[in-house]
Amino acid sequence: MTSPLLRRLARTRGFTLGAPARFSVAPEGTGVLFLRSKAGDDPVGCLWRLDLATGSEHLLADPTVLLGDTADEVPEEERIRRERARQQASGITDYATDTAARMAAFALAGRLWTVDTDSGAVRQLPARRPVVDPRPSPDGRYIAYVSGGALRVIGADGGGDRAVAAPESAEGPDVFFGLPEHVASESMDRHRAYWWAPDGERLLTTRVDNRGVALWYLADPADPAKPPRTMRYPRVGTANAEVTLWIADLVGNRTEVRWDRAAFEYLPAAGWDRHGPFAAVLSRDQRTLQVLAVDPTDGTTSLLAERHDERWVELLVPGVPARTSTGLLVDYLDRDETRHLSIGGTPVTPDGLQLREVLSVDGETVYFSAAAEPTERHVWRYLPGQGIRRLTEQPGVHSGAFRGDTFVHTTRTLDLPGSHTTVHRLTGDGRQEPVGPALVEIGSHAQRPLLRLRVESAAVGPRALRTHLFLPSWHRPGDAPLPVLVDPYGGPAMQKVTAEQASHTLVSQWFAEQGFAVLVTDGAGTPGRGPRWEKEIFGDLIGPTLDDQVSALRATAERHPELDLGRVGIRGWSFSGTLAAAAVLRRPDAFHAAVAGAPLIDQRLYDACWKERFLGPPTRYPEHYEMSSLLADAPRLGRPLLLTHGMADDNVSVANTLRLSDALLAAGKPHEVLPLSGMAHAAPTDDTFARLLGHQLEFLRRHLAVRPATVPCQA
Repeated sequence: MTSPLLRRLARTRGFTLGAPARFSVAPEGTGVLFLRSKAGDDPVGCLWRLDLATGSEHLLADPTVLLGDTADEVPEEERIRRERARQQASGITDYATDTAARMAAFALAGRLWTVDTDSGAVRQLPARRPVVDPRPSPDGRYIAYVSGGALRVIGADGGGDRAVAAPESAEGPDVFFGLPEHVASESMDRHRAYWWAPDGERLLTTRVDNRGVALWYLADPADPAKPPRTMRYPRVGTANAEVTLWIADLVGNRTEVRWDRAAFEYLPAAGWDRHGPFAAVLSRDQRTLQVLAVDPTDGTTSLLAERHDERWVELLVPGVPARTSTGLLVDYLDRDETRHLSIGGTPVTPDGLQLREVLSVDGETVYFSAAAEPTERHVWRYLPGQGIRRLTEQPGVHSGAFRGDTFVHTTRTLDLPGSHTTVHRLTGDGRQEPVGPALVEIGSHAQRPLLRLRVESAAVGPRALRTHLFLPSWHRPGDAPLPVLVDPYGGPAMQKVTAEQASHTLVSQWFAEQGFAVLVTDGAGTPGRGPRWEKEIFGDLIGPTLDDQVSALRATAERHPELDLGRVGIRGWSFSGTLAAAAVLRRPDAFHAAVAGAPLIDQRLYDACWKERFLGPPTRYPEHYEMSSLLADAPRLGRPLLLTHGMADDNVSVANTLRLSDALLAAGKPHEVLPLSGMAHAAPTDDTFARLLGHQLEFLRRHLAVRPATVPCQA
């Protein structure tokens, strides 16, 4: 099965290639920097500048030019080799600027590059390779970057390259500065690990010591001559990396930041603003979080704020903590069913309006995204004395970048594919006005999908579960009943039922075109419904989430008699792969076949920070782990089950699928296993993606007695 839609979905990375992203607004609103590839099937990101005075776009940095791929004298074989490498590359994936946005720095092919955003002049600096995460100082005199485990600084003129924080030679590669540890990037949404002081004379940096973290080994069974890859993995109940904070000056002097690390071993956030360095630290059981002010002269800390929750303190609110120009702490505050925006410890948003992200703090003005309807996100502004005002109106998912009165506004809706980005000036009362005589739009080169959605959004059952029901474009009233495919994520940290077109909505519609009614439900634990809803899953990741899937299925069937509840399948990947396996093991009355991709069968085989957040410490709550794991359920299998897993998965170990298969075999329970050689956790970006979904479709058709569509369909 090699559907044109699925092939294009993979090759365009969910129709996101060619769309603008990562916006930075210059002071006084003179221009906007952004990343975008040159075509909807081109994976190579380029750096662009939009001139707001003229509305014209300028290409600042093109990796194919910088790396010499366009040279006429390159032999044909070399040209082909480079083109293949280009197709697998990502080009410029991130950049950073000085405060004035006159210089941008980025890493490309392990090298350090800068570009003058006014003239467009690009330079490669003689930095040590490979270069990771380069960031100019606020005044533009230096660029900091990480290489070989050391935090380094080089002059903007290319001179004076030196290490300002480096591990001792005897410490080895498991000790490094300036890069996040595993749980920071995977479980706490912290992807940075150093921050410049506003005067450009010092940096705040992490030091990570992984030597006490257990080793895991990833082998490639398809290549027995290849040695296994080793990685440090802090699984549930074992030691985490030792993470400390240091203040380093430009000549290599360092001062350690001191706090009670025995009580607070996690570092969810840090930064340095005009009021000095700050850090958020979290206890191992994740019930207590402190926000600390750091004295830059001696590294001592003082308490700015503290939060406590008997289940867990939420970490996944991007943009907090921060401070206004007068030093008021910008944070969130959970009260009952609402996550509020708080300024100086006081909530400034009403009950029912759920804070999702702090987008920008500009002086005393705070821009944030929030919504009362969980399927939507809107952009809001808070001003002292004026309160909050919503800046976006159209139902959908909105985001923005800000500086001064300039607002870069990106909109995604369910009725139109892709994103739409425009630039506005904000008036004092929050109205949007054009930046010039005409509306300025940042163009998108993203391709359009080959099918249209036939989707109904609803809130069903007594819990008002948000659902999307996808039906075949060709299905009409009076046609034969449709088998149902439940297609959730259904767990913490991700929603699928949102008012936008995304790659997963297209996959759901594709399955619908093959003869299914496809139901997607966001149930217990999913974001957007407030803290009480999110924390219903504490102690049991499977029971509440599975109950909501069944409840939504039955409530939807009451509204749609064309759904055949005698033929219900479920598919999923990662958390929803676990949910799919649980569905046929624990609820065979409702589910008749399952495709479980990359399922986490034993909750102890995952990183400590993520799983201990929802299930607690395993020594204190062993019953939580037993309740949320599936190995003991193997003898109960009585429905068809397809297990599929990437053999190189370094997020959810393939050991989970292998152990469940072994338990099923021991119990005499037939099942199918599809190993994916060389594949990691993320979906592949080549034709393997189409073939994988085609294999799932064949399995579901075979076990749910689904006949292939006999009428023309969209995919």
